Amino acid sequence: MIGLRKGPWWLGLAVMGLGGVCLYASTELSATAQYAAIGPGMLVSVVGLGLVVLGILLLIQIARGEVFEPEGAENAAAGQPMDKRAFFTALLAVVLPALAIETLGLPVTAMLSFMLVARAFGSRRVLADLIYGFVLGAVCWWLFGWLGLQLGGFLPLAGL
Repeated sequence: MIGLRKGPWWLGLAVMGLGGVCLYASTELSATAQYAAIGPGMLVSVVGLGLVVLGILLLIQIARGEVFEPEGAENAAAGQPMDKRAFFTALLAVVLPALAIETLGLPVTAMLSFMLVARAFGSRRVLADLIYGFVLGAVCWWLFGWLGLQLGGFLPLAGL
């Protein structure tokens, strides 16, 4: 138990907490669907259970005194501080869909989020990233529509 005091035990608890939130949220969703055997609640339940198990495994590693350092293939320096600009850019990309998808539609929201994540990872090709994001968002919007799921308008601001 001494390892728990020295290590980042809060990280394991946070992962378990996220799993608990997913499991709680899955109680509001149907686990089965009429057209398929698997409903939206099933996936959320599996993800939640997986996060709880991973949180427990992480706590066990921390208790054993495992040291978490970047590996050579990760291209990260252990002693350097976090790049706050990249972190907050990626965070904005994650929050943006919740704030803008109804107003801008899936393709434009995906375009902006894709560009922001690419920027956070060091891409400087803004126009290309915007085009890739729009194409991916448009394809996803079309595929979901083809499956019978409505994601709102294609471009709500343009009336489409």
